[in-house]
Amino acid sequence: MNENADRVERDVVIAATSQRVWEVLTTPEHVGTWFGTGSPIAIDLRPGGEMVLDHGANGRYRTVFVEVDPPHRLSYRWAEGYPDTLASETNSTLVEFTITPLSEHETRLAVVESGFSTLVVPEGREWISYEGHNRGWTDALANACAYAEGRDSTHIMSVQ
Repeated sequence: MNENADRVERDVVIAATSQRVWEVLTTPEHVGTWFGTGSPIAIDLRPGGEMVLDHGANGRYRTVFVEVDPPHRLSYRWAEGYPDTLASETNSTLVEFTITPLSEHETRLAVVESGFSTLVVPEGREWISYEGHNRGWTDALANACAYAEGRDSTHIMSVQ
């Protein structure tokens, strides 16, 4: 593991308002489309609330919101190694989104996922790694961008 392998950082400029980007990150049918199987997902949008991400054959993930500051910041814990288990500080990474308006119709969306250096991955799920998420966030942000802009919402990343 390289020395920076604890933290994935990505950002994208989206031709949409910051409110639209917030909605794409926090509304059940939107999240289910750009970061799931296409079905609406369960979201209790408050600190301590739960969001269930459905990644088909890879599992359903019970994330826990840490920060909810509309339409600027959103963070949650995601225990990808433990499907159907509520994320906690000991079994998950922290995903943080920052939404920054650049103009009336252009927004920067940044994501940081951290905690890989201390993450214990269960046997049989070794594909969960810093390297995989480092690649995965590039695809996920491209998908969120296309979706928010109203372009082709076909999944860029594969969720099966």
